[in-house]
Amino acid sequence: MSRLQTFTPGEYFHVYNRGTNKMNIFLDEYDYSRFQKLLFIANSNMTPKFSDLNPSSPYPVWTLERGETLVDIGSHCLMPNHFHLLIRSKNEKNTSLFIQRILLSYSKYFNKKNNRSGNLFQGKSKSEHILGDKYLKYIYTYQHLNPVKLIQSNWKVDGLKNIDSALNYLENYKYSSYVDYLRRDRPEVKILNKEVFPNYFGTPELFKREISDFLQYGKQ
Repeated sequence: MSRLQTFTPGEYFHVYNRGTNKMNIFLDEYDYSRFQKLLFIANSNMTPKFSDLNPSSPYPVWTLERGETLVDIGSHCLMPNHFHLLIRSKNEKNTSLFIQRILLSYSKYFNKKNNRSGNLFQGKSKSEHILGDKYLKYIYTYQHLNPVKLIQSNWKVDGLKNIDSALNYLENYKYSSYVDYLRRDRPEVKILNKEVFPNYFGTPELFKREISDFLQYGKQ
């Protein structure tokens, strides 16, 4: 893990990585889904059976018994060539193990699927220790707004052409936890453990307003 600080128990961290040479690490819907399922199945104090991720497995991943989780996940966002995670560390060893598991398992899957070899990710994952409520609250906004760049790459400089269209895009973007803060009607919500994170937004409506205000005014 490329970082200066340790994963202090009870502290919050922004963990991220991208493809080597900025290459895309998610090429289709199945790749994204595979990684999201890894966030669930690898987050366990038991030895995960990654064979359960295969389409031929008779057991739905989201119904598997995990025991205790290694980390708490507050949000996630997957983009074509990188990913973001907001986590709460339980201890140094388990946090490092969780990140190692998802990187190694996904790299092995991706390389086999695409008949390639070598490193998939650009070195070890980076992590930022999040200090203070203001920055922790901002990370939720920052991570969940990433997909807007896919429809208007320069929106932060030039402003959005259509805020309602951007919000609609975010609500239909399946590869982040944005939709899981608006409703709880999909299995991917099991990736998260919201209860151990500060409840900054109170209701789904307040969360959506927070995102909308940032899109419109550039502030949270």
